Amino acid sequence: MNALTTTLPLDEAPAHPAVASAAWTAEQAEALYHVPAWGAGYFHVNEAGHVAVRPQGLGGPSIDLFEVVSRLRRQGIHPPLLVRFQDLLRTRVVQLNRAFRRAIAEVGYANVYQGVYPIKVNQLREVVEEILEAGQPFSFGLECGSKPELLAALPYLERDDMLLICNGCKDRAMMQLILAGQGLGKRVIPVLERMEEFALLLEVLHDRLLPRASTPVIFGVRLRLSTTGAGLWAESGGETSKFGLSLSELLGLLDRVADTRSGLSLQLLHFHLGSQIASLTHIREAVTEAARIYARLRQRGFSITYLDIGGGLGVTYEAGNPHAPGSIDYTLEEYARAVVSTLRRVCDEEGVPPPVIISESGRALTAYHSVFVTEVLGMRSKPRAALLKIPRNGTLPAELKALWQLVETLPSTAPLEAYRHAQALRETINQHFREGRLSLEQKAFAEQLYWMASSRIQTCLAEQGTFSFELPEPLQQLTLELADHYLCNFSVFRSLIDHWAIGQHFPIMPIHRLNEPPTRQGILVDLTCDSDGQVSNFVTPFGQKHTLELHPLRPNEPYYLGFFLMGAYQDIMGDQHNLFGRVTEAHVYADEDEPGNFYLELVLPGATVQEQLAQVQYYPNDLERRMNRLIQEKVRTGAVRPREGVEVLELYRQIFRGSTYLEA
Repeated sequence: MNALTTTLPLDEAPAHPAVASAAWTAEQAEALYHVPAWGAGYFHVNEAGHVAVRPQGLGGPSIDLFEVVSRLRRQGIHPPLLVRFQDLLRTRVVQLNRAFRRAIAEVGYANVYQGVYPIKVNQLREVVEEILEAGQPFSFGLECGSKPELLAALPYLERDDMLLICNGCKDRAMMQLILAGQGLGKRVIPVLERMEEFALLLEVLHDRLLPRASTPVIFGVRLRLSTTGAGLWAESGGETSKFGLSLSELLGLLDRVADTRSGLSLQLLHFHLGSQIASLTHIREAVTEAARIYARLRQRGFSITYLDIGGGLGVTYEAGNPHAPGSIDYTLEEYARAVVSTLRRVCDEEGVPPPVIISESGRALTAYHSVFVTEVLGMRSKPRAALLKIPRNGTLPAELKALWQLVETLPSTAPLEAYRHAQALRETINQHFREGRLSLEQKAFAEQLYWMASSRIQTCLAEQGTFSFELPEPLQQLTLELADHYLCNFSVFRSLIDHWAIGQHFPIMPIHRLNEPPTRQGILVDLTCDSDGQVSNFVTPFGQKHTLELHPLRPNEPYYLGFFLMGAYQDIMGDQHNLFGRVTEAHVYADEDEPGNFYLELVLPGATVQEQLAQVQYYPNDLERRMNRLIQEKVRTGAVRPREGVEVLELYRQIFRGSTYLEA
């Protein structure tokens, strides 16, 4: 005990038995990261141990994601990257429409489905154009919720049978443009969210730009149903929802329509339960209630054409965990069948013709097509095996001796008992240090002993085959304490905003080295200065999972992580914390005649430092003048040589043109 040094050997962090096999296969990697559960047949692990994408679904060409990133890197384009598989947008549009067509044929529904894409989910022009092109055979339209979105969407109504559903709060200018769109012969339908908007509609009606006396102005109404959804967005529906008319308000509005004889025609009823509806039960209940209202209004003589069931078609972010916020209990086909069969049943019971079905599915169309790829810059681990330096004073305090003894007796002590003992000793040591009773060397020695004890406890748990969610709360905390910190070149607030804001889980995994077992447990930390800038909740079929299985880093070799199902909202809603900006985008198309089954159609550069500074009113000319004055003052006083001042100013100027993220 009095020697100056001693070695207590300890292997690297233990792998769980599920990943401890020396022979590691693509199938094991897929199972570990739950790819079949969230990948929907679009994602898999290939024989090279890389994540691959089938943008056209099963049977279509497979594209190696690692090869895409490597090809971009050879062109001087480095992560962080957003890789868009544009064909996946087309695939999802076709699958959605075909699912409804099959359901309509199966139940004998006597009308059609005509969907719209809500551009708030991802307003990027390339995304909107791809969806509309794929939707042409189905007369697929758009939905907007603001003046900028209306301006963007209206010119895309190239066919008169396309729909443009206008939700959200409206002012006079927006309502005027909506009615002008109708005057052009387009199906632009304002959906009244509040009673005040009816008065605005009447006001604008009398001085519209393109009056057509023989053509009534059509409009829709958003219903505030008694049915509610479930999950993070449940408050979007129900009687306390933000927007929509109550049943009594709707009846009052219809009385006013009849009294005014203004040529207004109620053509659409709309409701919205919220995004990512978890269960078909809620969908059936809401459709039933809305269908009853539709039917009773038809019986009163209102020739309503459309029933808009809103958004909410879910995406499987999770791995079969029914309690997770991103979980759903149905497929696309089951969703369509539930909507169509419910409407058929109610309309038959009420003796009314069924309406044209509209849905505003955005997440289900866009989520899969976009993958965010970042590079790990470094890793920080707790000390596990070390050359322990024993303090030179020769005599150890009793609490340090007790902690050392605990390390030497493991694994004979029960894990939970050992961990509680180690924590108690650690707190005593910290208190004694605060009181000035321990030296710096003794405190550092105690820290190493504590982490070695914790690591050995973790080894015991791994050998027992116990998953972290099965452990008592203190031992779950131990797993998180021992996790490696993988520093990644990205900002959670810019590229993963829903994870930070609402706790949404996204599938995350390495995109290569999947033919070797991952032996580390890590959490992901970003470049921002905020402690919230990390990812420590991961997809799992059981309980909660706070660490991710990862590989040790290799010198001079990149290590890439992929964040999947990123195409809905994440691309458009990012925050500018620390002024990290938009990342570079690569648009990939499948082509079996090209090397690797793909070609890069377009690369959109990410935001520069200069562009991000302009967002907060800092401009290069002014900043350079200020910087130059600062440097010239130092040159004048002799603190800096003129040549050195010129070099500093040039360096300052160069950084304006670079990326906001760390560059190779």
